[in-house]
Amino acid sequence: QVQLVESGGGLVQPGGSLRLSCAASGSIFGVNVMGWYRQAPGKQRELVAAMSRGGRTNYTDSVKGRFAISRENAKNTVSLQMNSLKPEDTAVYYCKLGTVSGMDYWGKGTLVTVSS
Repeated sequence: QVQLVESGGGLVQPGGSLRLSCAASGSIFGVNVMGWYRQAPGKQRELVAAMSRGGRTNYTDSVKGRFAISRENAKNTVSLQMNSLKPEDTAVYYCKLGTVSGMDYWGKGTLVTVSS
């Protein structure tokens, strides 16, 4: 059984930083893209950042220059460094792992609250 466990969420003031981490465990074959999505109250889940196994990255426009995604392929882990956080970054952040065969696995989410 594949499990993704996120950590690192919490409350931070505007302008502050947080680092999210996600570790995948279980029998996973053909890991391809790993990334982060978020869902704010009353909004649809959206892609924040993703990285292919080869290192290609994709960021949503609103976080470019502030967030940085990284991963360790050998450990099936992915992290998201979030700097210059804004209140509009408040959301539940979900880790996602996609395989070359088209399987998607999701974590349960971690809450990030940006507020003074």
